Amino acid sequence: MLKFIVIKQYWLPILSGIFIGTSYIPFPPWAALFGFVPLWIFWQRQTELKPVILGGMVTAFVFTLIGFNWMTYLLHEFAHLPWAVAVIGMIIYALIAHLYVPIAGTMWFYIHRRLNCSPMLSISLLAIITILNEAYSLTLFDWNFGYSWFGAGIPFYQLAEIVGFSGLSAITLACNLPLYLTWQWRNERRGKVVFGAVIGVFVLLNVGGLALKARLPEPDAEFNVLMVQGNIGNSEKMAAEIGDGYGQAILNRYLSLTHEALNAHENEKIDFVLWAETAFPTFLGEKLTPQNDYPAQLSEFLSEHNVPLITGAYSVKFPEKLLTNSLFLLNENGEIIPPHYSKTILLAFGEYIPFEEFFPQIRNWLPPIGHFARGQGATTLFDLHGLKIAPQICYEGLFAYFSRDLANLGAQIIVNATNDSWYGTWQQPYQHFYMTLARGVEFRRPVLRVTNTGISSVVLASGEILQRSPIHEMWSDVYRVPYLKNPSPTFYQQWFYLQPILLWLSFVGLFMMAIKQRFMSVKALK
Repeated sequence: MLKFIVIKQYWLPILSGIFIGTSYIPFPPWAALFGFVPLWIFWQRQTELKPVILGGMVTAFVFTLIGFNWMTYLLHEFAHLPWAVAVIGMIIYALIAHLYVPIAGTMWFYIHRRLNCSPMLSISLLAIITILNEAYSLTLFDWNFGYSWFGAGIPFYQLAEIVGFSGLSAITLACNLPLYLTWQWRNERRGKVVFGAVIGVFVLLNVGGLALKARLPEPDAEFNVLMVQGNIGNSEKMAAEIGDGYGQAILNRYLSLTHEALNAHENEKIDFVLWAETAFPTFLGEKLTPQNDYPAQLSEFLSEHNVPLITGAYSVKFPEKLLTNSLFLLNENGEIIPPHYSKTILLAFGEYIPFEEFFPQIRNWLPPIGHFARGQGATTLFDLHGLKIAPQICYEGLFAYFSRDLANLGAQIIVNATNDSWYGTWQQPYQHFYMTLARGVEFRRPVLRVTNTGISSVVLASGEILQRSPIHEMWSDVYRVPYLKNPSPTFYQQWFYLQPILLWLSFVGLFMMAIKQRFMSVKALK
């Protein structure tokens, strides 16, 4: 009975949660433009703060369960929790992962009640507050509503070279405002006019996306890359890390797959080979003494095949003597070309413990968690015979500022090495895939993404995604990648902070209008 009462009272927030959750990758963005409308209708009807907060939490809980239920698999596979405990962990995650929704509702309700805004000003403030809270939300997986357009192949995503995918997300959320008004005015002519205007603007945005793609300059160079996906299971990787003898088997698999692919493409010039994050099953480093003969085997293999390699491997940062998750470029003689790159944006509770530097005793409470040193940031490019390669590891590719800094260094292409084996096959591999390749559209440079278990592929500067690897299968393929020797900076790259500045100015402007409106109202009463 209680469940029925809750559903009846909060059916609008639940509906918003369903709309939003089923509009994110791997789903098409069918309701992205109006997903928040039911929740906003619910909020506008409230006279107390409590249901506003609860309504926001219900929406966030529902769309997190739908769109990010891969967290259950992660907790089982990565943290080794029983399935029942992993489900409980997923529920807790769904309660706290997207608190920006109830926070936005709370902020709006407070301003609305204190300033007694007009209905139009009130809903406008609600829209901009929601956009800002979404943009600055603290989430484990830095997603936004813009990526869904890329995942669905809708040309609107091409505008990311101007506003970034965060800007596309802001536009998507902003469209909820006129569609909210369309619903409010559904029995009036103006409602139909607003709805028609939204459709017209959306069509124009897609036409603009196609025009942006058509005006891209033709590439003036190309290279061939062999990408290898080893499909090494988590148990094998962990056993190799603690020295249980799987290291040789892992190295043999990568060498064998690479050898077979090179033989199959013996009539093509392969400019370099690309392996995944920590694909090389031991330490590499310019200052390290080899602990086994794996580096010698790798060097001999590359020398015999006369081909360079970019591979993930572990290394050590001195003088701290801490592990690093690194990428190395080795030339055709099997020699490391310094400097190597070490991962900078580490995974919380996987590669470091938050606030450990301030409270070292936390390490005693959570000893199994990795203790990695941070790399040098987006300050390093690999130079392979004049080809300027920007290295990234795993979810560093989700942060636009990181790729922007690499593009500013003069990167011609971006290489991202990832291990997604902790996440299953349902949602996360596809979400991570599109979110990483999105950087190629924002900065108009090819992005090469190779993973341990899939999805591996290449996106061109045009946003075209080439052949994709299967998931959880051994695989290799050669890609011919066209690129520009001197790529021009995109508008988004040059004016990276313009979009957040405009959003904050919009909020300040609306807030000042609300204050003025309140002042005039009080003055009129006197």
